[in-house]
Amino acid sequence: MDGRRALLAGATGLVGSRILRILEADPRVAAIEVLARRPVEGGAKVASRAVDFAALPQAAPGGPIDDVYVALGTTMAKAGSRAAFRAVDFEAVVAVAKVGLARGATRCAFVSSVGADPSSRVFYSRVKGEAEEALRRLGFASLHLVRPSLLLGERGERRRGERAGIVVARLADPVLRGPLARFRAIRAEDVARAMVRAVATGVPGVTVHEGEALRALAQA
Repeated sequence: MDGRRALLAGATGLVGSRILRILEADPRVAAIEVLARRPVEGGAKVASRAVDFAALPQAAPGGPIDDVYVALGTTMAKAGSRAAFRAVDFEAVVAVAKVGLARGATRCAFVSSVGADPSSRVFYSRVKGEAEEALRRLGFASLHLVRPSLLLGERGERRRGERAGIVVARLADPVLRGPLARFRAIRAEDVARAMVRAVATGVPGVTVHEGEALRALAQA
């Protein structure tokens, strides 16, 4: 993986900001291109590009890319409508992946969500599942679909109801065992570390990471 070039979207978010920090510290990564709506500060490896995600295929030319990290995501409360939510969690996700693929990327990791299912009756889970299916169809040589449950960590923004959810999750975690273990809360740092390690493996095909397997990968 020496000298690899990474494309990262979502670098201002809970998981994405940690991916950026990990990649910056990784001597195997030579350059990191960050796509964001506003400039993102970084070290010598980082090139930040402000983009309109709705126009990515036309607005994001550049040099070769090896690895794509997609950590984009919003909430219904912040988006304000189903259409606006889908624009971020599906359309922008797929657009970023297409940019990376067009520039030669063979590996991709996507922060999805536990319960992602394109046939789900739950809108959030359905959109995440549809995004996964769209990424599968793009044909990356190595695709990692990462499905965390509730994320733990300090955000740059407050999300309504999240603090209460974290308290409930921590109380429930001890009883979430077996098939239910995938619903246990997980640190954003662990998700980011697992994503970088997954991409580094270059395992061919599509791999889904969730539950205890996701935790184990983070700690490997």
